[in-house]
Amino acid sequence: MANELSTDVNEITQYIVIRVGEEQYGIDIKYIDNIVRDQRMTRVPQVPAHFKGVINLRGEIVPVMSIRVKMGLEPDIETKDTRIIIIKMDQHEPIGMMVDSVKEVVNLSAAEIERASFDKGDGQNAYASGIGKHENGLITLLDLDMVFQGL
Repeated sequence: MANELSTDVNEITQYIVIRVGEEQYGIDIKYIDNIVRDQRMTRVPQVPAHFKGVINLRGEIVPVMSIRVKMGLEPDIETKDTRIIIIKMDQHEPIGMMVDSVKEVVNLSAAEIERASFDKGDGQNAYASGIGKHENGLITLLDLDMVFQGL
């Protein structure tokens, strides 16, 4: 599983913190290949609603999905802060994930992460592997296997 949470309390994992709507989400940095903005996107007909299109990234065609639409939120409104995060997992080709903004990189120890104990049914909770406690806030950690399931 791509986002297995460590059981070693001293192990530190870096997460990139993104904003989607009003929420903060964390993605394990080891899966991040690139972060791009202002990329010309080509629409592809007859694909699921959460696919925005494809981009040409250094000669490689990369599909881009809207995490907002996948989570059942309102469609993306592109701003100067909108970014496409290129995710590269072992069993998948690179895929872009459109997010509202990229905030920071944080270090979380296993002691600062609560495993997902909530109902992972439909909706946003289906994509969470746990909750990270950082400073005075909470960061929902994305389970990339669930986000990309069925792709």
